[in-house]
Amino acid sequence: MIILKGVSKDYGDGRVLDGISLEISPGEFVCITGPSGAGKTTLLSILVGAETATGGSISVDGVDLRSVPAGALQMFRRRVGVVFQDYKLLANRTVAENIAFPLEVCGASDDTILSRVKDLLGQMGLGTRAHALPRELSGGEKARTAIARAIAHKPLILLADEPTQNLDPDQAKEVLQSFREINAEGTTVIIATHDAALVDLLHMRVVQLEHGKIARDSVGGYRKAHTEEKQSKAKAKKVETPTHAHPQSHRKVKVTAIHSEG
Repeated sequence: MIILKGVSKDYGDGRVLDGISLEISPGEFVCITGPSGAGKTTLLSILVGAETATGGSISVDGVDLRSVPAGALQMFRRRVGVVFQDYKLLANRTVAENIAFPLEVCGASDDTILSRVKDLLGQMGLGTRAHALPRELSGGEKARTAIARAIAHKPLILLADEPTQNLDPDQAKEVLQSFREINAEGTTVIIATHDAALVDLLHMRVVQLEHGKIARDSVGGYRKAHTEEKQSKAKAKKVETPTHAHPQSHRKVKVTAIHSEG
């Protein structure tokens, strides 16, 4: 369980996050959406422990990340996989070597690394690109390599920052399917994106940020939530009909209808 209570983050005189309170259950798939500058990347950085919140608390499985010693925080980060906005693939390493890198850092055996990398190359459809360098890959292949590297050590939580930003629709769908499969295996997946079309395809929980605050937390696509909000406001609005003369008494009748059904 990930729990944020009143989390804020300041940079200089500016406040990027302002009183964020949020709970994410194990195995959830959550989209953090909002325009550029809304605080999406900062929120992910705080979740992974790369940034420290100015105020509030962040706990994972009951452990407050703000009070965790540096060594223990490093261990926590090994439970988290991250897909960066620009992927951050190692330019001088092949696809297979990029995927193997986090396993090497964790001290996995050679046999474990070879087996895991082989499995991930197959899972991500990268078998024929194992020996290619990042500069030789398409956008979709780079994204899938970054995802494979992020889950190589079987993290409990996977964070992705604008993973489809530079992809065409077909490539984005491939990457999206990869996240679905990872989540289906029990990994908590949290994606930050401003792509409304991607969010609509996911039909998952959507947390929308605006000016560093949570503007909406709903289940379903961004457009669906936006439409439902407009419909709800319309139903609650008082609608006055014009004044009508009653055919029998000639009294003027004023009708006020409040649509509250549904």
